[in-house]
Amino acid sequence: MVSEKKTGFGTKILSNKIYPIVFLSIIVFVAVLLLMLVNSFTQTKILAEREAKVTTVLQKIYPDMNDFELKEDIYIILKDGDVIGYSIIAVGKGYGGDINTIVGLDKDYLVKEISVLSNTETPGLGTKILETFFTDQFKGLEPQDVKLSKDGGKIDAISGATISSRAVTDSVREAMEEKLEIIKSNNY
Repeated sequence: MVSEKKTGFGTKILSNKIYPIVFLSIIVFVAVLLLMLVNSFTQTKILAEREAKVTTVLQKIYPDMNDFELKEDIYIILKDGDVIGYSIIAVGKGYGGDINTIVGLDKDYLVKEISVLSNTETPGLGTKILETFFTDQFKGLEPQDVKLSKDGGKIDAISGATISSRAVTDSVREAMEEKLEIIKSNNY
């Protein structure tokens, strides 16, 4: 008995060399659509959580604050409708990635306080930028003084974490210089 080979349309497609490419393309397309869908649902939650974190930090820096306005990426801090300070977000490139820092300024444009919002620095070394012995050095400084002491500034670098220290100081100084021009020119 001779066996007969049945060749149908499905068998031709599966034996075709283009089938794996078409199959993988469909899988990738579906995966991308699913990722876009998940992102659209989570993006608003992520932004809301970030804004809540910023508000919490602002309340810590300005305990007298009862409101704030956001204009041109500048948080204008208010107490009973009067401006009591300003806050800005500084982003620097550290050893492990971006370091996001909120900078609180008083009415005289001096640093009131800084607080690191997020970082991906090395635990136990670069993450020392979160500690008060580092962040307290910024208090009362003008932009030109926000540099590492080895660069002519007033901030002592964290031993073994110079890249992280420099990322914070440079980003804070640059953000202050940029945003203070806007604050002064718009009389915020």
